[in-house]
Amino acid sequence: MQSFKTFSFWLVLTLTLSATAGCSSWVYRINIPQGNFLEQSDVDKLRVNMTREQVVYVLGKPVAEDSFDKNTWHYLYVFNLGRSNEQRKSLTVNFEDNKLVSISGDYEQPSEFNTPLEQE
Repeated sequence: MQSFKTFSFWLVLTLTLSATAGCSSWVYRINIPQGNFLEQSDVDKLRVNMTREQVVYVLGKPVAEDSFDKNTWHYLYVFNLGRSNEQRKSLTVNFEDNKLVSISGDYEQPSEFNTPLEQE
C-alpha cells in the first residue's frame, strides 16, 4: 500500500510539472531596460572637440569601449528584449587625440555639432 501511495505521489507531481511547463507563456516577465538610455536632447549637447570627460559628463559612461580601438565608444540601449515591441538604440562616439570628432547611430547629429564649445 505504501508503494502505491509513493507511486501516486510521483505520478501526480510529474503530471503537474509537465502541465505547468507548457504554460511558460503565462508567466510574467518583467521588462528590464539594459544599457544607456539616451534622449535626443542629451545627444544635442555634444560638440566637436569635446574631451572624453565632457562626453562622459553629458552621456555617462559607455556600455562598451572597443577593445581594439580605444578611440571608439558604443552607447547601446535595449528594452523588451525578445518581444514584438523590442526597442534598440545605439550611438557610436569617435575620438581623435582625446577629442570628439564624430558620432553615428540611431540619433540625429545635432545641428550645432560642428561648432566647438567656447574655450575659456
